[in-house]
Amino acid sequence: MNKDSKDKKGSSGLAIGMCLGLSIGTAIGAATDNIGLWMPIGLSVGMCLGLVLNQNKDDDNKDDTDNEQ
Repeated sequence: MNKDSKDKKGSSGLAIGMCLGLSIGTAIGAATDNIGLWMPIGLSVGMCLGLVLNQNKDDDNKDDTDNEQ
């Protein structure tokens, strides 16, 4: 696996987390009539979840490559 494909895989979890977090934050903000507060909160939470997802994927990939050797 070359470096470029690893970078593309690593960013996907972060992007998905950001999109989901922003969507959820916007929905909560619209429901509470305070979008300015909930959009950045949702984005921050989504980024954290995306990074956690990436970390779990990286750990799973390490286990797979260790077993192949």
